Amino acid sequence: MGGDLRDHKGWTSVVTAGTSRDCKTWVCRALQSGSRKTRYEGCCVAMGRSFWGVRDAMGLVGGRAERRGRSAGAGLGPAGVSATHAQVAPPLDFHRPSTNFTTPIGIFDGQSDIGSALVPGSASYDATSGAYTINSAGYNVWYTRDEFRYLWKKMSGDISLAADIAFPDPKGYGDRNAVLVIRQNLDDDSQEAIVALHGLGMIHLAERPEKDVRVKDMEYRIGGRGRPGGASPDSLVPVMAKRIGIEKRGDSFALFVSLEGEPMHQFGPPIQLHLEAPFFVGIGFCSHLPTTSDTAVFSNVVLENAAGPVH
Repeated sequence: MGGDLRDHKGWTSVVTAGTSRDCKTWVCRALQSGSRKTRYEGCCVAMGRSFWGVRDAMGLVGGRAERRGRSAGAGLGPAGVSATHAQVAPPLDFHRPSTNFTTPIGIFDGQSDIGSALVPGSASYDATSGAYTINSAGYNVWYTRDEFRYLWKKMSGDISLAADIAFPDPKGYGDRNAVLVIRQNLDDDSQEAIVALHGLGMIHLAERPEKDVRVKDMEYRIGGRGRPGGASPDSLVPVMAKRIGIEKRGDSFALFVSLEGEPMHQFGPPIQLHLEAPFFVGIGFCSHLPTTSDTAVFSNVVLENAAGPVH
């Protein structure tokens, strides 16, 4: 078996039967074959779409497509779904080494492509404005492994980290995520606490409590009626937070938010996570598309070796 396989859902894949290789453009492993029953497993990147799991010529036969997505304007879950994009968890044994750079950038000691996304990331710092611009592709910051560009500093003790966030391209994928992350190390499956602002406005506080386990979170989707942009005064219009922050106080990690420039205030309960010192603290971005880079801008970044300054 080999060549092109197109299923009824419009997925296109280049199949190399009997092989299993890294997800470069799209290669996979044939699990079994038979009339209309050929099955393939791996990572697909085709026609701007991505898919982890098992497919055959009849469609999805294994794995689990995440269905927490919402239509434009209503937000998307961390495992995003739209008319042209679906994700399931990668195989449990799939990992890629991160690509690390130790050249300082702004207040950070270095930067990394965590999980080495298929398209290398980049970052720049404007010393005049204090803004960090991060360009990155990446499958997700979720499941049992991450792919994102990460600007980091090695630290210990209590931490306050906050930033204003903007997405310059208004047409970017709705589940792209700008993140503030405190991680144990630079591996793609590291323990971590994450605060994220997604492209359509969803905010979450998430954790990977142990290495190589799935992320869990608490999510917030915020909207209001009678606001500009609605079809009518009764339309629910998403509200994008202006600023997000994460505070580490001992083993407690809390999400702080400013929706419209008001003082930062805590959203929801904190999580409990123990990290050994030193650990990594920083900002990052993931386009949520394996082969398509996008951009996030972080400004007015506050990073303090104490709990409290995000307030």
